[in-house]
Amino acid sequence: MTEASEVTDDIETVPAGIDADGVTTWFADHVVDVAPPLRFELIAGGHSNLTFSVTDRDARRWVLRRPPLRQVLATAHDMGREHRIISALGPTDVPVPPAVGLCTDESVNGVPFYVMDFVDGRVVRGAADAAALSPAQRRTAGESLVDVMAAIHAVDVDAVGLGDLGRKDDYIARQLKRWYGQFQASDSQVDGGLGLPEVDRIHDRLAAAIPPQQGSAIVHGDYRLDNCMLADDGSVKAVLDWEICTLGDPLADLGLLWVYWSDPDQAAVLPQASPTALEGFPRKAELIERYAAGSQRDLSQLDYYIAFGYWKLTCIIAGVYARYAGGAMGDVPADQVQGFRSMLDALSDMTVTAADGIG
Repeated sequence: MTEASEVTDDIETVPAGIDADGVTTWFADHVVDVAPPLRFELIAGGHSNLTFSVTDRDARRWVLRRPPLRQVLATAHDMGREHRIISALGPTDVPVPPAVGLCTDESVNGVPFYVMDFVDGRVVRGAADAAALSPAQRRTAGESLVDVMAAIHAVDVDAVGLGDLGRKDDYIARQLKRWYGQFQASDSQVDGGLGLPEVDRIHDRLAAAIPPQQGSAIVHGDYRLDNCMLADDGSVKAVLDWEICTLGDPLADLGLLWVYWSDPDQAAVLPQASPTALEGFPRKAELIERYAAGSQRDLSQLDYYIAFGYWKLTCIIAGVYARYAGGAMGDVPADQVQGFRSMLDALSDMTVTAADGIG
């Protein structure tokens, strides 16, 4: 085992959220042929769980995931759950990073964390990333994104050991309860509250009009372009960020993808997450047609799931804003915090418009 006194030699500045000695000792005990010292770097992107690259002396790389520094909402940042999901999906047709190990001993790094292999690929987070792809790569990215979603929804959860990940029925009702509770918790973290009464109103409207659930499947919960790693040809190489995955109604993933995806004549709901208006990317209608053909599901009530997607995303961004405003994500410039506030207000307006469309 590597002694703690050895692990800090020649280590560069360690980012907040990492105990270099504790984590390096854990690596020495759990990762074959690791070569300390380790170098840690916060990976850009993501506003919930913190993601770090870990590099050893021989340039081998891994990824470490841990909860935010402070203001952790119950059940929202469960490292064991996330590790279990990618471990179970590893042998399936769903591309995920290979799991390395889970640490639940909080004496190591203050909170639980898990480690996975580093997947070498590209993440398209904004317009510059998308512009670097050829039109053919963009087309492949959109089509592969839908095909992988269909593959996720086709997994036999009992066969892969995820049948008890959560209740399989009444998904939307449970999600409305969960995200409304998360929204209320976030609201309580901000001095004077968030001031979004429409979230309450649309919650009640959605709860009164839930469509019948068409079977049960793995639901990623935040499935979008920048939560996937792409290969050189544009195909999905690995699906990332499984922190809110559960079992339930797969059409919730499709509705949320519609929310994230932008056609040329539309403003992106999250500009950094869906720069899909460029030439080559499939249009929304094409994505829906491809999913319908691949899944054989009835999409006649997709408008409901789109409205639910807007409402849920509003709740998610409310949580992000509350954590940034409260300092849970470290020192953040005031204009960035205000940017999340502006995004939250815009999303709230979009939610109202989408809910009006379901009758």
